[in-house]
This record gives sequence, C-alpha cells and structure tokens, in this order.
Amino acid sequence: MSPLPEKILVTGANGNLGRQLIGRLCDLSDEDGGTRPMVRALVRSEAAAARVRGLPAACPPEVIVGDYTDPDSMRKAMLDCTGVVHLVGIIKEGRGATYTSAHEETCRVLEAVAAEGVCRRIVYLSIFGSHAAAPNPCLKSKGRAEQILLEGRVPSTIIRVPMVLGPDDFASASLRAQAQGRWVALVGGGRTLQQPIDSRDVVNAIVSALTDDSRAMHSLDLCGPECLEHRELLARVAALHGKSPRIIPIPEALARIFASALERISADPPITRPMLEILERDDRLDEIPCCEELGISLTPLSETLRAYAGPEVGLHG
Repeated sequence: MSPLPEKILVTGANGNLGRQLIGRLCDLSDEDGGTRPMVRALVRSEAAAARVRGLPAACPPEVIVGDYTDPDSMRKAMLDCTGVVHLVGIIKEGRGATYTSAHEETCRVLEAVAAEGVCRRIVYLSIFGSHAAAPNPCLKSKGRAEQILLEGRVPSTIIRVPMVLGPDDFASASLRAQAQGRWVALVGGGRTLQQPIDSRDVVNAIVSALTDDSRAMHSLDLCGPECLEHRELLARVAALHGKSPRIIPIPEALARIFASALERISADPPITRPMLEILERDDRLDEIPCCEELGISLTPLSETLRAYAGPEVGLHG
C-alpha cells in the first residue's frame, strides 16, 4: 500500500458517514502514515455545504455545491484530485430522486470525468446484495453502477456493506427507540439475519482502499463481526437500557401490502416495497477476506452498541 492521495474528493459528503470520513481525513497527522491530504467535498445544497464547513477539523475541507449528474460540476469538484470516495446513494426513491439517477448516472459521470484527469483510485460504497441481475430495483441499480466503475478506465474499489451503525444515524436511533418500548412490532417477528458494522470500521476500510495505487479493480463485501437475528440485536440493545420489550410479529405479506398502499397515497412514503425488501434481507457474510485484503480489524459488536445505541448516547451524544 502507498500513502493516501494528495487530494481527495468525497461526494455525498453531507451524510453521516461522509462527515465522519471527512473528519478522519482532515485530522490525519504525519504519525498516521503520511502527509495529511487536501480534502474536497461535493454536496448538493448550500445548507449541506454549511453543515460540512462546520465540522470540527484540524484542516477544514474545501466545499463545492453542485449536481452529481452534471459533468461540469463533477469536473470542477474533481480538479487535481487523485482519489475519489463516492458515497452518493439511496434505498428509497422519492422527491425526484430515482435509483437510476442516484446510482447509475452519478457513477457514469464520475467515471468519465475521472478518466479525463489524474485520479488514480475511485472508492464506491455500495450495499451488500447489489448485483446487475438482482430482482430488487435498488440492488439492481447499485449493481449496474458498480459495473460502470469496474468496467471503466479508472481503478476502482467497490465496498458493499450491510447495516452501518454510527453516530446520529437512522439505524442506531431506530434501535434505541425500539429497545426502550414496551411493545415492538417487527416484520416476521424480527427473524431477519443482520451483521451490522461499526461506521468507524467502514471509514477505516475506505481510507485503506484509497492507499491502493495499483491498476487493479476490487469488489469487496465488508460486514460486522457477528451475525444475529434482528430480535436478538434488539434484545442486546434493550439490555443496555435495562428494558425487555415484547415483540409483536407482523406477517411479511401484510407489511408488503402496507408499503404498497403507502406508495399509492404518498409522494414520499416513509417506506417502499424495495426498501422493505432490503431491510428484511438476510445478511450472512464472511468478514475475514475483506479485512485481510484491506488490513483492518473490526470493532466488537458490544462496543458498537454501547457507543451508538446505549443509554450514554442520550446523555452525552
């Protein structure tokens, strides 16, 4: 592995993981293995730009507001960048954002512009289960986006992840809320297998992938250290709060009917059928190959749950 690229572009930088990654990159020191890179963030709005600019960092990032599907915006953002981290993606369509535009079109523009310049590595964060032939439209679109990069001219690393738990994210907040209730309604009784990963481990994986200056294309599945049913995951979080919620099983067929009805009556439903399929998809992965490939270790699940879903979060986070 080589030192980090001198200039790194992060797209979709306003998300929880994007802000965490930027904080890590901007606070790197010589002791971390090289000179601190210059970080540039591409976001879609001035509000998002203000949020990124407000991040506490030793060396604040440069922030550009633009359109991920516009070549001129991407060209301006990518100027002189030798590394790119592409975090743009959705699991639910709505308000004009489609899977095709968020995944395939952004990757097509990114690859074309990167090939014009000095970029040596693209790192793309995807979803476990993504494949161009997947029956789920979100996973299919993600898979096609991966293909665009892996068949492109710029060396790329695809990192697919399942549930990511981190500070201020939806998954952690949902677990905390469910764990503190007396009754919790779960699709299928919460029997879905999950293998959540700590957001800090995802950031470490991305940073490691950026140091690869070879011409190789990589497609990696990254997951957490434990595979367990959602109901067991919930029970472990509840125990941290001194609670023991009762589970009310919801038939999967009924959940699909409900999601379908929401799609018909709302322009921006809280859940859709493709989103429900992803949330209820079993994750059963071998974490060792990816960790060995990237030279990283994983945070124990118990530590992750205490950090992001435990009672201390409400008091201090």
